[in-house]
Amino acid sequence: MAREAKVGIGTVSRVLNGNPHVSEETRRRVLAVARRLNYQPHTYAQRLAKQKAYAISAVIPFFTNYFFIEVLRGVQSKISEFGFDLVLYGVNDPATQVEYYIQKSTHRGKVDGVLFFSMKFPESYTRYFIQREIPIVLVDTFHPKFDSITVDNFKGAYIAVKHLIELGHEKIGMIVARLESVPARQRFEGFKQALIDHGKKFYEEFFIETKDTRLDGFNREAGYYACKELLSRSRKLPTAIFVSSDIQAIGVIEALNENGIKVPGDVSIIGFDDIELAKDFGLTTVRQPMYEMGVIAVEKLFERINNKKTKPEHIKFTPELVIRNSCP
Repeated sequence: MAREAKVGIGTVSRVLNGNPHVSEETRRRVLAVARRLNYQPHTYAQRLAKQKAYAISAVIPFFTNYFFIEVLRGVQSKISEFGFDLVLYGVNDPATQVEYYIQKSTHRGKVDGVLFFSMKFPESYTRYFIQREIPIVLVDTFHPKFDSITVDNFKGAYIAVKHLIELGHEKIGMIVARLESVPARQRFEGFKQALIDHGKKFYEEFFIETKDTRLDGFNREAGYYACKELLSRSRKLPTAIFVSSDIQAIGVIEALNENGIKVPGDVSIIGFDDIELAKDFGLTTVRQPMYEMGVIAVEKLFERINNKKTKPEHIKFTPELVIRNSCP
């Protein structure tokens, strides 16, 4: 219908929901197309007709991380269905800027709800959101007072290491992003627990936490240099390495190739995420439903906008192992 009326999806939504900030000419054109197409408003659009901002904010730690790009694709896809705008607030330093951007994202009713990503939600703002009944959904993080969409990082790592053990690997290493990051820490804990449960030794010399602070260490260069550090420690190598993200794992594979170490001939590699590049590198990985998380987060947020009194719901996805060439 937006194409027929030669306007944006958001404009169509504003017209159908009686928003006054639309020109009379545009309103007549959209309504004429709607009558011609016998358009029936979406159930959510009808329920949200009383909303004023027609916008959702997303408070997110970084924009260049592959995980967030995929999740935001799902968010934008679902939000556009409802004719809402997405306002992004990028947090460069979560330790010092989270509260500022939370305040900014909700200032003067600019948005109808908030999506909060992958950072620890500040306890000082719990009462603020509850008292003002501001709809919020946490994505890739958790707070008992608010709806949340998460992936079981611990179990995903456990599944990966269990697979390596079942293939006969004894010396298993790990290259992990900064442990200050909740997902990285949970994946490290899953790694350790799998070793303990299967009676395998944890090799300190084969464990590297990245020193790279960019994107909490979830980047290609961090994986590359962490692997270079691992190779410099000893002539001995683990027979397999679990890496806390696919993008790091790609850097690890590059470092191994430079040193004539074959994957998987000499060292097997497993990543985490299943980003698009994982297929190109033949990377065995733990898949988390990033796009679907974005879609469901928006659906849950609109449910919360419509009903602010229900108890918080916590949705946790179980990731799955995807076997490719790097660890057949």
